[in-house]
Amino acid sequence: MFLTWCCWSLRLFLWQFRNDEGDYRDNTITYAAEIRTQDALAMAPRAQGALRLVAKRRAKDTVIADLRQEGSLKALFPKVRGTALDAVFLNTAGGLTGGDRMQIETTAGEGAHIVLSSQAAERAYKAQPDQFAQTDVRLDVGPSGRIDWLPQETILFDQAALNRRLTVRLASDATALVVEPIIFGRVAMGERVNTLHLTDQWRVWRDDELVFADAIRLIGDAAALLKQRAIAAGAGAIATVLFASPKAAAFADSFDLPQTSGVSLIAEHVLLIRMLAADGFALRRQLIPVVEALSSAPIPRVWRL
Repeated sequence: MFLTWCCWSLRLFLWQFRNDEGDYRDNTITYAAEIRTQDALAMAPRAQGALRLVAKRRAKDTVIADLRQEGSLKALFPKVRGTALDAVFLNTAGGLTGGDRMQIETTAGEGAHIVLSSQAAERAYKAQPDQFAQTDVRLDVGPSGRIDWLPQETILFDQAALNRRLTVRLASDATALVVEPIIFGRVAMGERVNTLHLTDQWRVWRDDELVFADAIRLIGDAAALLKQRAIAAGAGAIATVLFASPKAAAFADSFDLPQTSGVSLIAEHVLLIRMLAADGFALRRQLIPVVEALSSAPIPRVWRL
């Protein structure tokens, strides 16, 4: 008897709730769906990766002294073609989006030479509002050492949000070749970057003295901003090449660059090249001869694939 009374009471309560608030079932399901959607956005998994590579000199060759890989960053080591250590890093997450965190630390010991490149072009995808992907690259080069930082292009898609930072620390006679190409949407695919957040900060130190600092801040309608003559004159791809070396001055007049690109000897040991091109293909045609001229090792094979 008591159980029967409870069941009727529950039915009466649900009937009253339905009459007062509408169909309680639809309201409950809709509300629950909204909560799940909000929680999914707030708690969506983000890619994180860390890579630490230390190399040392052994006779004429450079070999791995220490290697640590975490999360979505991995390193591969192709067959040696010279005395330098060839390393290729890859982001197994497949790209960057808001909230991702990537950190790469590379150290070349005394007399060591590392050539570090990426397996493929990195991609920065659409991000949720107020969420940014962050990458932090640190290169430390010991006495008589060298690091060639040669990642392939970073492709920026519409509504991408990316903050990048590069820090290079050099011994007095060390060398660093740093190359960073960027593509603002793929022309062949008809892509246009109308909304973008990009910051890119570079700092280069030699014997604890700051010898080069650079910052790019491109926020807003990237397609419209790049059309401005003072910014990119309509170019869809850019590249920055920095050669910090005691031999930098010898290369100041070595390049036959188009009118959209230029080279400057910032200091006796710092050579800077800026490149503008219509698209990624045209940019790479400019870039490869420059990299080959400044690099003392064969250009990474991943650039040829």
